[in-house]
Amino acid sequence: MKELVIDLEVEKNEILKRYRALLRACRSTLEKGDKRMIRKAFDMALESHAAMRRKSGEPYIYHPIAVAQIAAEEIGLGTTSIVCALLHDVVEDTDVTLDDIEREFGKKVAKIIDGLTKISGVFDTNSSLQAENFRKMLLTLADDVRVILIKLADRLHNMRTMEFMPRDKQLKLSSETVYLYAPLAHRLGLYAIKSELEDLSMKYMERETYSFIKNKLNEKKAEREKFIRDFIGPVQKVIEGQGLVADIFGRPKSIHSIWNKMKKKAIPFEEVYDLFAIRVILDSTPESEKADCWKAYSIVTDLYRPNPDRLRDWISSPKANGYESLHTTVMGPRGQWVEVQIRTKRMNEIAEKGFAAHWKYKESSTDSGLDLWVQKVRDLLKNPESNALDFLDDFKMNLFSDEIFIFTPKGALIQLPLNATALDFAFEIHTDVGASCIGAKVNHKLVPLSYKLQNGDQVEIITSSKQTPKEDWLSFVVTAKAKAKIKSALKEEKRKIAETGKEILERKMKSLKITYNSENIHKLSYFFKLQSTLDLFFEVAQGNIDMKDLKEYQASEKVIENKPQDKIEAEQVQSLVRTLKAKDSDMLLIGEDMQKIDYKLANCCNPIPGDDVFGFVTVSDGIKIHRTNCPNAAKLMANYGYRIVKAKWTNQQELAFLTGLRITGIDEVGLINQLTTVISNDFKVNIRSITVDSDNGIFEGTIMVYVNDTHHLDNLIRKLKMIKGINTVTRFDSEIEKAS
Repeated sequence: MKELVIDLEVEKNEILKRYRALLRACRSTLEKGDKRMIRKAFDMALESHAAMRRKSGEPYIYHPIAVAQIAAEEIGLGTTSIVCALLHDVVEDTDVTLDDIEREFGKKVAKIIDGLTKISGVFDTNSSLQAENFRKMLLTLADDVRVILIKLADRLHNMRTMEFMPRDKQLKLSSETVYLYAPLAHRLGLYAIKSELEDLSMKYMERETYSFIKNKLNEKKAEREKFIRDFIGPVQKVIEGQGLVADIFGRPKSIHSIWNKMKKKAIPFEEVYDLFAIRVILDSTPESEKADCWKAYSIVTDLYRPNPDRLRDWISSPKANGYESLHTTVMGPRGQWVEVQIRTKRMNEIAEKGFAAHWKYKESSTDSGLDLWVQKVRDLLKNPESNALDFLDDFKMNLFSDEIFIFTPKGALIQLPLNATALDFAFEIHTDVGASCIGAKVNHKLVPLSYKLQNGDQVEIITSSKQTPKEDWLSFVVTAKAKAKIKSALKEEKRKIAETGKEILERKMKSLKITYNSENIHKLSYFFKLQSTLDLFFEVAQGNIDMKDLKEYQASEKVIENKPQDKIEAEQVQSLVRTLKAKDSDMLLIGEDMQKIDYKLANCCNPIPGDDVFGFVTVSDGIKIHRTNCPNAAKLMANYGYRIVKAKWTNQQELAFLTGLRITGIDEVGLINQLTTVISNDFKVNIRSITVDSDNGIFEGTIMVYVNDTHHLDNLIRKLKMIKGINTVTRFDSEIEKAS
């Protein structure tokens, strides 16, 4: 008993220590009365969470303190945010209500905490709970962006302390993080947080690759640091000689960005040259910022030869999230390309702390790209038609977009995402201009609607009063605004046609003596496998459902429950999940007698025994087995968490699974023969297909083979790499299928 008291005493001291560290972190922003307010919030959180513990066994209060510390230290938020961060879980997890919060801390704090509290209750069954929560959070963004910033701090701390969580929770949180939270941090200009979120997600989703790159980086650390010192020395000398004040240092690239580069360029770790970037941070007065940056640029490029294609000037045209910097790639002293980033202290703070720092300098900045972006989010949210998941996809698409700048005929500048088309530009000007657009003139030349715009194009839109939005427009527009407006217009058009269909159906049902009521309409929708009654009326109006079909329905003895199809489907999904989880273990074992539960292997990632996998419950295909690092996994886990079941392989008989290998090398005589000999004779593996391309002595091929499991595959890859002339052998996923 005595031991427990000592433990509690130690914990009490630790809590106070962490609280004091928090106060130190926000000392710079504290004003009169702030300290008392923070203390009051801390006491309320401490009391509310007193009986709660985290999965690690630590007192729960450690979490709110850590979130508040991240908000203060790493994002640079002020007192209101620190109070909200300390209280962000009390309404959801304890007896404290929003009214209590409002009474103690005022309306503003209550509003932010309401945005932070996940909404309970059931949503539209076919949309994801996570998607709806996220949408709710963004609605609050329209009033106060601090909701998102605190949410990011909360997610960052959860990711940092995730090792005690069960594996499926780790995967789900990591998927959500990489799918939504990291892009959001990127868009709000929080680059340090974005990189850490991506790295932490990778740590759980791609464990082996993460450890491999981390170890490789550690191995070469001393060598890299010496290179950075040798590179910086001459630059520092000249910069100081020219009367500039600058801090110059090397910053390692994130593990996730190195991995992305390896995948994108299909190269091994050894060939990734930019493992770090050199950063030059200048101490400049506001009026001389631009001139100082270009002066530093000319010093660096006088010392080291620049790559002319790699200059990025975000000082003349800052990114939409406020990011300003000059980036160039130069040839270093040892014949190696090095990225150099040049910016001032103010620009660096905006790059590190994003939106929060942006506010600080707001007076000096004119029209802020971030404010425009928040305005776009508000416009998107006002669209009542959009389904939560469609909205999420459109929104996500606008998060990671790099910008291009387009001029109107009068010379006004409009910012659009990379790959934007002439039609996106039209919708950006005005919804009516977009809806009636029939073509465009780019730099005075006539182009189609789908023409992809280039940076600096001048665009004039041509409209016609007879034009209306078309379904195929959705396949080439890229901005969320254009997508939302086109969908809305198409739905409106469909609704008008459906009105006619409704009258026709009513007449036909009357003549067949079928009662026209909502029950029968739902039964008809289900019988014709349509998503909604609107679709039913539309199909009738289009003549796709006629008297003959209605008679078939009448004749069918099938009794269909009076429920819309999406509800029936949702219930089927839930019963499947329940059946699975009612077993002794909630783990789906692949390969044993699965009784009535049907499973299929997903085409998007072709899992084979030995892969880390999960099950995804579908309605029509039973359960689909995906690899946890499948291209679709992040989206499925982030949006349909309730449909995910844990899965693992059992020791099954020798079954053959199809997988693909990509092979590159020097095209030598008899190479194909050697490849097929190793595969067929040595390994007794069947080849389904082989495609080979040879270009100027370089050999590239893909081979689809049947293997038993990952161990079998690894051995095959190892043996193929030993063939003379073979350079790389990598497994690849087949084409990404649309997530069902």
